[in-house]
Amino acid sequence: MRSPVAGIATLILLLLVVIVGYSSIFTVSQTEQALVVRLGRPVDVVSEPGLNFKAPFIDTVISIDKRILDLENPSQEVIASDQKRLVVDAFARYRIKNPLRFYQSIGSIQAANIQLTTLLNAALRRVLGEVNFINVVRDEREGLMTRIREQLDREADQYGIQVVDVRIRRADLPEANSQAVYQRMQTERQREAAEFRAQGGQKSQEIRSKADREATVIIAEANSTAEQTRGVGDAERNRLFAEAYGRDADFFAFYRSMSAYETGLRSNDTRFLLRPDSEFFRFFANPSGHPPAAAAAAPKP
Repeated sequence: MRSPVAGIATLILLLLVVIVGYSSIFTVSQTEQALVVRLGRPVDVVSEPGLNFKAPFIDTVISIDKRILDLENPSQEVIASDQKRLVVDAFARYRIKNPLRFYQSIGSIQAANIQLTTLLNAALRRVLGEVNFINVVRDEREGLMTRIREQLDREADQYGIQVVDVRIRRADLPEANSQAVYQRMQTERQREAAEFRAQGGQKSQEIRSKADREATVIIAEANSTAEQTRGVGDAERNRLFAEAYGRDADFFAFYRSMSAYETGLRSNDTRFLLRPDSEFFRFFANPSGHPPAAAAAAPKP
């Protein structure tokens, strides 16, 4: 029979084997890279994901993120080359390309963010301080961000960090300056609007005066033509009347009297204040239009 001591010893041995084996392996995920440190000294860098081995109990595994990390930079004031103050809001993207150098120089993501913030602020002041306000906000913004990224990447290389991208989210004047600029722009637009309205009013007056002048000329010409036409018509009418009178004076006198009756005797008023023997009523007394005495003296046929 096996003694109880031997069984306990075997169990302890198996337990020690499990503990040693467990402390001898480690895994690296796809989003991490590992640094193996032995008694404070780095001995290995593992960049590929999977199962790996290390010396038990004396090796320590430090996991370092290998994804692209965010760096949010707080807004700060930068003075451009034309002495205008700008409030710049920027951010950066970086990754750790050399875990050993990163561990020896900085050691943690928090420390890296602090150091990169300082470097980013310095790069912003250097690059943006060389150009004027218009270039920052409009003309050369893309090129300026590339220059800032290149400078920050060169300075961050000593820490084992690669800067992937730098972006200026906002670059604007301070609030007080912005209000002054907006007020000046509003005043300028109002002045231009008043000038345009004045020019429009002057042009309108010129067009209206020209139109009135042309209308007066057209009306005068039309009146002249109308008077000429009316004169020709009156002359033709007088000629026709004279011709008719020459042909039959009695009929012409009768026609003129009938026209006078038609004009004078209105449908709503047929009253006249005249003598009964007035020349106007000669055709009422005698159809021939002659006075009664003349009619009696006229020989009967």
